[in-house]
Amino acid sequence: MGSEEPGRARGRVVMLVDNAVAGDSRVQKSAASAAAAGWEVFLLGASKDRKRHHWRHEGAEVRLLPKPSPLSVRRHLLRTPLVRRPLAYRDARIANYRTQWVRAWQAELRTRRAAVAADRREGREGPGLTLRHGWLYVPRLAAAATRRWVALRVRERTVLEGRRARMDGVLDRLAVVLWRTLLGRNAWRRLEPHLLDFELAFAKEIDLLRPDIIHAHDCRMLGVGARAAVRQRGAGRRVKLLWDAHEYVPGVRPHSARWQAGMCGYERAYAPYADAVATVSPTLARLLQVRHGLRELPEVLLNAPVGELTPDQREDPVPDLRELCGVGEDTPLLVYSGGMAPQRGITTVVDGLAGLPGVHAALVAPDPGARYVREIECRAADAGVGDRLHVVPYVPYWQVVPFLSRADVGVIPIHHWPNHELALITKFFEYAHARLPLVVSDVRTMAQTTRETGQGEVFQAEDTESYVRAVRAVLDVPGRYRAAYDEPGLLEQWTWEAQAQKLDRLYARLLTDEPEPLREGDENADLCGGAREDRAAAGRPVRGQGTSRDGRRRGRARGAAGQRRDGAVPR
Repeated sequence: MGSEEPGRARGRVVMLVDNAVAGDSRVQKSAASAAAAGWEVFLLGASKDRKRHHWRHEGAEVRLLPKPSPLSVRRHLLRTPLVRRPLAYRDARIANYRTQWVRAWQAELRTRRAAVAADRREGREGPGLTLRHGWLYVPRLAAAATRRWVALRVRERTVLEGRRARMDGVLDRLAVVLWRTLLGRNAWRRLEPHLLDFELAFAKEIDLLRPDIIHAHDCRMLGVGARAAVRQRGAGRRVKLLWDAHEYVPGVRPHSARWQAGMCGYERAYAPYADAVATVSPTLARLLQVRHGLRELPEVLLNAPVGELTPDQREDPVPDLRELCGVGEDTPLLVYSGGMAPQRGITTVVDGLAGLPGVHAALVAPDPGARYVREIECRAADAGVGDRLHVVPYVPYWQVVPFLSRADVGVIPIHHWPNHELALITKFFEYAHARLPLVVSDVRTMAQTTRETGQGEVFQAEDTESYVRAVRAVLDVPGRYRAAYDEPGLLEQWTWEAQAQKLDRLYARLLTDEPEPLREGDENADLCGGAREDRAAAGRPVRGQGTSRDGRRRGRARGAAGQRRDGAVPR
């Protein structure tokens, strides 16, 4: 695994992803199709167990790299609570110790009182016994007072932990403003320093591979790819950076204001270094162009399923969804496939079962044992529908379509978040190729497409009654909705093979483009400043997007090439 010279393929592509590859169908399909087109592909991901792993995937070499995450520890968790909650215990272990110690003290006092009472019952009255009984009032009062004091400090500790987890307190908001003011686009180093853990884990491996193209999947890998490209150019090698934006970061449900400010700033700092940009929908492509002042509209690569399988893939038996759920052919079966999180609307599916007698629902989850999945199962049990909810694991991406086809309806109950409004998500295309009638929430792009094609019904997001009505309408006449897939060319345009051709052309264009000449002053680029601040034009926000909050001024849009300083060290 040492230094490796590029082979005689069309070029060496190093793909970067912030996960363990398995379960990320877009990344796997990109690697496989690029390898099939003659590119030498290395796919680098982050190992879950901090051990190095490698295997071959459809002609591409996958390497999972250990990624220790010491920078993921929030610094404020290590600080004294005196400013936020002065009465709170500074450490949860101390709180637990003091709580248990007071309980033990009171238990001991109860035993001593019982001993005095036993002596009295046995007739052992006397001055000594009376004194012993009277003296117990002092420690009992002290123990009761200590218990209340400890309970108060424990409550303060609980409140402190909640505030620290949400990071929505006054001090948190002031910290965001402070670091934005002091560091501008580089505030992410203080707000989300764990992003540097990816840099330290991936940098050496990328440098040893000496890529011709770095394909950075999503925001976290953008900075890693940008810095690697700078190092390669500094060593005299020509390399191109492709940023594949899977999501609209300002539109993702934020973990906190700190997270959103840090991630948005990180994306803005490194977007100018991309030689080309790809994304998942036309709407998101236009937003990215405006937000980052890109010269060209990003290439749209839909999250569509593969249409043709390899001989090895065809040999693998496909699990039977109905068999895994334990239901027969005559049982109406709904299916949801994808990530499990509150904003995905899974509770609507569970709550809707009460209004759909005899209907079962399957949740195809990446981790059936995850905490949120267990909470969903408990919710179903409490509602009396636990026997009609089935959680099953993911299957390989090439088996998803035939696996899902055993259901009767595909559901997409996601909530209104800007990122959800912008694209046709992966499961939309997978359901379509499985020829499933759809029931989708009224998020903009999917609702509009579903109404236009007639492939399903739309309901009001987070409205269980509306969802139940939509499911009933589809189950009453499923053939009407399946007929939409007979429209010539509809499914053909929604295949990964069509997207792979565009990706191949994009790779080829990157390597045939002439390198940009240095502009006056670039020889002395600010080695600490990195890319110049772009002046992205303000675009019309989508619903829920609101005003940009990444702490940057706006002005005339400029091209990415005009913002990047070749040879500068991005920060």
